[in-house]
Amino acid sequence: MMANDFWGRAVGTLIVGLLLNMAAAMPTLGQSIRVTVNGTPITDAQISQRVKLFALEGSMGGSKGATEQLIDEAVQMNEAKRLGITVSNAQVDDAFLQIARNLKMSSDKLHLMLQQSGVNIETLKDRLRAAIAWNAITEQATMPQVQISDLDLDEQAASQIKAYQGFDYILKEIIFVGHGSSGRTGQANQYRRGFSGCDSAVDLSLKFTDAAVVDVGRRHATQMPKAIAKELASLNVGGITKPRVVESGVSMLAVCEKTQAEDLTFIKRDLRAEAGNSALSGKVEQYLADLRKNAKIIYN
Repeated sequence: MMANDFWGRAVGTLIVGLLLNMAAAMPTLGQSIRVTVNGTPITDAQISQRVKLFALEGSMGGSKGATEQLIDEAVQMNEAKRLGITVSNAQVDDAFLQIARNLKMSSDKLHLMLQQSGVNIETLKDRLRAAIAWNAITEQATMPQVQISDLDLDEQAASQIKAYQGFDYILKEIIFVGHGSSGRTGQANQYRRGFSGCDSAVDLSLKFTDAAVVDVGRRHATQMPKAIAKELASLNVGGITKPRVVESGVSMLAVCEKTQAEDLTFIKRDLRAEAGNSALSGKVEQYLADLRKNAKIIYN
């Protein structure tokens, strides 16, 4: 009798487990399956929820856009599974919290806003999960394929550098600290008229209230805003820029050394990022297109 009870409980447990697995894979009663992607169903309820999320975001994607996005996500999650990539609930929760922070609200307030718009929180979390998985797929499978030629970058950077960007400087910054820019600017202009070079910059500053001299050190023109780089290019050693209002008060830059030196580092950095993003974007789009092409997508 005891053996029969044991096997009865074991079989019962097995049946319950099978039923739970089947339930997890099946849509809730009353939902219609609109599309199946590699065996994963997309229901009319999911599409309706995604449309509501679109509306909350100000997007006009409609049912067609929602369906296409859900298909993309199903394909992406299937590829993540194939590559052994998993996304934890903690990662999704962190992404949800980041969205709330970007909107300058708490996660509870974001949850409430979704509820008031008729959007289930899982609708947003499902999209976040797919986005995180796709980002991991991109890093693992696509980024290694992106190659940027240093020679091409050198040529592009050299063609973009301007005459005023061909200088290397050693600078000092003279700051008149405090609010009230008009009064501070007047003192800065008085300092500027008496300025005779970097060697006497500190001594001159002692004649003024709340004036500080800071060693900026070596800077190349490409590291500076365009307006400042242009003004510095017009100055000789011992020159000083016009006063500029900054967050801490009023600032001027004094030229202690100036040499002709073409530095492409910072221009190349921006070009590399731009070229890399462009190349990566193209490969990612092609990757997803290929996945969709090879996926078994059935519309009902």
